[in-house]
Amino acid sequence: MPRRRNRAELGYSAEINVTSLVDVVLTLLVIFMITAPMMQGGVEVKVPRARTESVPSAEGLVVSIDRTGQIFVGSARVQWEQFETMFPQLVKEKGAGSVYLRADEAVPYGSVVRVLGAMKAADVASVGLIAEPEQAGN
Repeated sequence: MPRRRNRAELGYSAEINVTSLVDVVLTLLVIFMITAPMMQGGVEVKVPRARTESVPSAEGLVVSIDRTGQIFVGSARVQWEQFETMFPQLVKEKGAGSVYLRADEAVPYGSVVRVLGAMKAADVASVGLIAEPEQAGN
């Protein structure tokens, strides 16, 4: 008959199971990589390319003009008449020192200038234009 060992003879094993830990970490990494592009959200705008530096996304208030000429403040769509009256109030409420304009490259220049003028009239510290950085060789 085999002899049974009691707990005192076996001792405790205080080793960490690294395989399970690596599995969990890699799973979380894959989930993050898949969901990160979706979290950026916002309005779908194909901005033109230019020699530029990237703008921190959490900084300031972003106004977008999509391909059809519709105006968005953040991700909320507004009519031109609403934009002219509500934008100065919104800047004061949010305390935004900087505002940024993202305009699709297909939007007529006149529409961009009209929105830019309304943004400047809102008495903000600075207005920036967002563009995609040029790729090397362009």
